Amino acid sequence: MEVVSCKDCGRLYNHIGGVRLCVDCKAKLEDKFTEVKRYIEDHKNATVNEVSEIMEVSTKQINQWIREERLAFSEDSSIFFQCDSCGTNIRTGRFCDQCKAEMSRNLGGLYRKESPKISKDRRDPAKMRFLDN
Repeated sequence: MEVVSCKDCGRLYNHIGGVRLCVDCKAKLEDKFTEVKRYIEDHKNATVNEVSEIMEVSTKQINQWIREERLAFSEDSSIFFQCDSCGTNIRTGRFCDQCKAEMSRNLGGLYRKESPKISKDRRDPAKMRFLDN
């Protein structure tokens, strides 16, 4: 844990991890997120720039919430993003469903359990042994 200054208000606080915001600024950001989410639900055809201007939130912050899959635009919206892997149009996140499934399969293969190998030496490894001269 280190003492850092909040990137929004400049106040010193104990930083544990994540975004460098104090508790108060994190709470304000979460409140703003709730407002933005509600606005998007009410105005399904709003653009990111429109939401940014009206809700007084940076487009960078809105894009971050979208990439984190906290915000999503409706299917009838003209707004879409591109999958970081294949370029397919998506409404939220970084990857399309097909790329997520492929990554999951690839990662799942890395952790397959191998059958335990039985050693030919069946002696108890914890016993002390002596070498004869």
